[in-house]
Amino acid sequence: MKTHTIEVQKLKAAGNAHGLIMLKVDALVAPKANVEGLEPSSILSMTEANARVLMSLLKAQIAELDTKKPKSRHGRHG
Repeated sequence: MKTHTIEVQKLKAAGNAHGLIMLKVDALVAPKANVEGLEPSSILSMTEANARVLMSLLKAQIAELDTKKPKSRHGRHG
């Protein structure tokens, strides 16, 4: 597995299609060397301000996906 360090510089937009949420971002991406003895993984970092924007974009996209889901016509049994 290739691992990377990904630093979000700017979140530009969000959208969704076919159950996927897509984010348009400006980011710095650099290969990351695996550290022996640790599970290989990529690192995503961002400022607190960008994290707050990300949270807002995700909430909006999830709400939009929820409105597209068909409502159940059957009540809960149980």
